[in-house]
Amino acid sequence: MTTATALFSSHSHPLPRIRRLGLPDLRAALAAGIDDFRAMPTHVLFVILIYPVAGLVIGAATFNSGLIPLLFPLASGFALVGPFAALGLYEMSRRREQGLDPSWMRAYGALHTPSAGAIFLIGLLLAAIFLAWLVTAMGLYWALYGGQAQDSIPAFAREVLTTGRGWTMILIGNLAGFAFSLLALAVSVVSLPMLADRTVDARMAVRTSIAVVQENPLTMLMWGVIVASLLVVGMLPLFVGLAIVMPILGHATWHLYRRAVP
Repeated sequence: MTTATALFSSHSHPLPRIRRLGLPDLRAALAAGIDDFRAMPTHVLFVILIYPVAGLVIGAATFNSGLIPLLFPLASGFALVGPFAALGLYEMSRRREQGLDPSWMRAYGALHTPSAGAIFLIGLLLAAIFLAWLVTAMGLYWALYGGQAQDSIPAFAREVLTTGRGWTMILIGNLAGFAFSLLALAVSVVSLPMLADRTVDARMAVRTSIAVVQENPLTMLMWGVIVASLLVVGMLPLFVGLAIVMPILGHATWHLYRRAVP
């Protein structure tokens, strides 16, 4: 049996018990996430991580006009791969909850457990979703604009916001982005925190995550809207707010998992 097959081998195992969630659970998870962030401020780590990435994206789009149409899809990719980037935050919240040392030095302990392979497998799945989103976004641009080059970011923004085909791209692009975001949410909202908490395989973790979304469709849709809204707010001031928004959302996701899968 190959490694990948072994990671997805739990089809005969029953899922853990799943709770029904409501808006009070979302508020409680966010409040607990803020409390964790205050007790374990990790914004410095995210500044170190976010700004080089954001700088590379903006710099590449500035000096290579062919990448300008991908600026928004690349920036919005935080929502798709963020659950994997937040792995250390789940572990910190778990350790604080259990009264253990929650320092960032121990944040990636899950990568030294039997669940490590499943964690990387789900990370690859999220990366594949992200790449599929980029291909879709670029394909939409080519369908509407052909090989037309963009001179600058401000000129492209004016073109998109003041023309019919620009608004068509906004509408269809946002619908496509919403679909990819829902897929990433269903796959990862519970699976990665679960792998930080328990020794299960990737199939069990993903099945549980999807089951949580199926059991709580409106609540999880609202959670997705909250995550997307906070990420947009965090990106507006030149990505500055992401250094606070992403850690809070990471800690909050852990507490949402604990409420969904007791």
